[in-house]
Amino acid sequence: MQLTKGVEQAICIIVILSTQDKNVPLSSNEISRRLEVSPSYLKKIIRKLVVKQIITSVPGNNGGLTLAKSVDKIKNLEIIEAMEGPISMFPDTGLIEKAFKDGEYAEKGMDVLRRMFSRADQLLIEFFSSQTVVDLLKESFGTTDIPTLNWNTASLSDVLREKKGEKK
Repeated sequence: MQLTKGVEQAICIIVILSTQDKNVPLSSNEISRRLEVSPSYLKKIIRKLVVKQIITSVPGNNGGLTLAKSVDKIKNLEIIEAMEGPISMFPDTGLIEKAFKDGEYAEKGMDVLRRMFSRADQLLIEFFSSQTVVDLLKESFGTTDIPTLNWNTASLSDVLREKKGEKK
């Protein structure tokens, strides 16, 4: 099983918005520029995140994107499911029934496969539900003090250097 690149981009959008000054919406064009991704593809990802109420889109000249809720409330499962839909690893096309036509083993084999993949799906759901965006940020920064900046005018490196008292 491999998730699409849209999941990676969605996580990056959420991480950027997580460190963005809450009073200043961030434009999708600025996010696109920073991530070096297509603005049109990024807008499709943003739309999915807005529909799932993970981020909010503020219209207007001073508009842009903000988080719809705090980072400790955004579960990683929400981001994955916003991009991919519900987790379901097994396509279940009924192919095993064709392999063992008209036999008791076909039905039993399908039940065994369905249970196995259902348990695997449940493990993934439990894992991604137990992790929030704030968990990723704390681990990445090695602290509970998550930096805040205005990505419209600064970069994370600038803010971290300034925090350490270094010059550009």
